[in-house]
Amino acid sequence: MANLTPPAYRIIHQTQGRVRLGIPWLGQHPDNAKKLQGILENTDYITHVRINRTARSLIIHYQPGYSMVAQLSHLLSKCLSDQATSSTTHPTTLTSKLQNSEEGEWSSLQLPVTAALLAFLCRFPRFAILRPLAVLTLLAAAFPVAQRAFHSLMGQRRLNIDCLDLLALSLSGWQGKLLTPAMVIVLHEFGDVIREQTARSTEVRTTNLMDAIGHFAWVKYGDRAPQQIPSDRVQVGDTVVVYPGEQIPVDGTVLLGEAIVDQQSLTGEAMPVVRQVGQSVWASTLLRSGQLYLRADRVGKQTRAAASIELLQKAPVHDTRMANYAEKVADRLILPALLLAAIVLLTTRDPARAASILTLDFVTGVRVSIPTAFLSALNHTTRHGVLVRSGRTLEQLAEVDTIVFDKTGTLTQGAIAITGVRTVEEGLPPETVLQLAAAAEQRLNHPLAEAIVQYAQQQNLEIPARGEWSYEVGLGIRAQINGHNAIVGSERFLQQEEVDWGNWMPTDVERLQSLIYVACDHRFLGVIQYTDPLRPESRHLVQTLQRDYGIELHLLTGDQTQRAEQVAQDLGIPATRVYAEAFPEQKAMIVRDLHRAGRTVAFVGDGLNDSVALAYADVSVSFEQGSEIARETADVVLMNNNLLDLLEVISISRQTRDLIEQNTTLVVVPNLIALGLASTVGLNPLVATAIHNGSAIVAGVNSLRPLLQHQIEQQGG
Repeated sequence: MANLTPPAYRIIHQTQGRVRLGIPWLGQHPDNAKKLQGILENTDYITHVRINRTARSLIIHYQPGYSMVAQLSHLLSKCLSDQATSSTTHPTTLTSKLQNSEEGEWSSLQLPVTAALLAFLCRFPRFAILRPLAVLTLLAAAFPVAQRAFHSLMGQRRLNIDCLDLLALSLSGWQGKLLTPAMVIVLHEFGDVIREQTARSTEVRTTNLMDAIGHFAWVKYGDRAPQQIPSDRVQVGDTVVVYPGEQIPVDGTVLLGEAIVDQQSLTGEAMPVVRQVGQSVWASTLLRSGQLYLRADRVGKQTRAAASIELLQKAPVHDTRMANYAEKVADRLILPALLLAAIVLLTTRDPARAASILTLDFVTGVRVSIPTAFLSALNHTTRHGVLVRSGRTLEQLAEVDTIVFDKTGTLTQGAIAITGVRTVEEGLPPETVLQLAAAAEQRLNHPLAEAIVQYAQQQNLEIPARGEWSYEVGLGIRAQINGHNAIVGSERFLQQEEVDWGNWMPTDVERLQSLIYVACDHRFLGVIQYTDPLRPESRHLVQTLQRDYGIELHLLTGDQTQRAEQVAQDLGIPATRVYAEAFPEQKAMIVRDLHRAGRTVAFVGDGLNDSVALAYADVSVSFEQGSEIARETADVVLMNNNLLDLLEVISISRQTRDLIEQNTTLVVVPNLIALGLASTVGLNPLVATAIHNGSAIVAGVNSLRPLLQHQIEQQGG
């Protein structure tokens, strides 16, 4: 590497068979980047090449056994030499661009700065000879502005901000001034560069995450040694081996091994975590030490990292009420600005005042800062394990005043748990009732049947064999068990079978619980109590939403009224806001009625029967482990399957709303004051430009403040 200058490339990350390089000039030279990729792909021992121009990185996959790092210097020197000789760019020019590529983002400032320097020198008599050169340089610097204005007028048939800028520059030039219009262009270009840098900050972060996703995987087939294949060819269920220093290529569950995993690229958490058998790991995270055998649960575009990237890339951050409002205001203010400038010019005969008015506007900063704020917030939510579809969703989430929760699988765990067994005959042990029920329910594909069998196994009970049996959907099962006729099911089913109930009476507690009834030879024996337990975080979530956020909560379920009211009582949701025994169309109607009543409604659900209600809500929320249609319909997906993440995303959305209001003040107030001064006592166009662009830059940087604070906290921690 000694024969390459430092800016040419640097090694960012390296593992066996893969190396990632940072090459600064990739972003500025697409043709040369394409040629570089072609040369590398034609090298025998290189298996795959991927160039990311936005992140200015190059990833090379090569056959194990080759010393890639040792050959990088020679190989890339050859590539750069081939590019220089085959390109129309002279080699010395290409070398110069390579050495100055770090300043490539600022190249648009070179001509305006040169024009400003020449204009400044022309103010001195000894440099008057430079005036023709200064005029030509100024015209060249102003040409892009004129080009954009012409395109807007002729191509789009409308006036835009570039038209006002061109008029302002023309008025200053009409007075014979060179320094003022040159400095105006410098400030405009400087503002554009800063705004572009802030707006692209999260985009580069996203592309870095994309590069972190491994593009190969070691897969073990049977007793054979692990084979290296492209990660997108891994199948769900494959056994993937991850070695120290490698990126994990799939979302999976640890089958064997223990390792320290760095999840910062995905979650933002600086502290590595230990992963053991049975725990989950994510694609794009880095295995620092140890070795893991994984079962691939999600691969390719289905991984959490890939889903995060796709949503961030497709997120329509401009599709918000505030952004659209800013665009409309911008269009409507152009004509009044022209009229005001014309009036001031006619009354004062001072082109400088008119130029200042044309330079000022109230919406450029807002129009820039709103997308930046939303993109920053979307990146922030993704790092917290929450996927938000768009800036519009964040905007609406900040205004939510009503949340409707589905019960089963949302506030509850959605998994049946047996809580107890009660017998009605004195001397009859509960184990006998449980054995009889488990024998009848064995091998039935029903959650309650599986729960009963599993509970009996946990009690170390022997489950008798089942003879002839018949199952009635929604009611229960009849079965021959050791020569006896067992009946297990609902109360209505046992009544249909004309079971002798004896003196049985349910207790007050049992009236509020879900029960399965057990009888033998038409004699009632007892009940098995079961429940769908609350999620551990449900109580805290409900309390915080009602107490701290002032949000009205409703509970919606297809379950029985008694059970729904019991859950609502446990969580502290008023009984008047509980809707039980609701079918999917009824759920949608309840959400729609709340919306029509003027409420901004969020619906949280995870099942197929929730998809209609999700579609009718202002903001719909589902879980990563929810049904596929619920995930696709939802505006917000909780990838960690933790309800408390809902608090985080609501908090971020409200912070973003407050941030946008701050930015609006930061932009409007200075421009309003400057406009008043320009219309009355006069204001130098240079000062007006500084105020206009300065407020836009401050607003744009302010939009990134939460993300920067998060980075500082991580580094401090």
